[in-house]
Amino acid sequence: MTELATRAQAFGLIAEGVAAGLSAPWRLYLARGCRFLSLNVGDRAEWTAWRTHLGCPELSVRVYDAGGEIRRSSVAEVVLDGCRISVELTEEVSTDDLDRLLATDPTFVEPEER
Repeated sequence: MTELATRAQAFGLIAEGVAAGLSAPWRLYLARGCRFLSLNVGDRAEWTAWRTHLGCPELSVRVYDAGGEIRRSSVAEVVLDGCRISVELTEEVSTDDLDRLLATDPTFVEPEER
């Protein structure tokens, strides 16, 4: 890591968030010799809190099949002091949620049928 020069500085950034009341990430990855720090969090509230704390403006969401289970991966990234920091959340998505999106609402009336 260059501008975020030491591992102590990178972990200090996370310690500041925890000291401010954020839940500790369940997984923290700091790439050796690189400028990349990755935090994995347990739920949407933690993800939002860390995004806010770090000022992560970039967001990507990916939905994928993981061996018969549907998962949603949300990733927010920011570059601080030359170090790319990502906050990641992986959630299982219920097929009931998808079925509701595909179901026709029996109370909806098409405009031409009025």
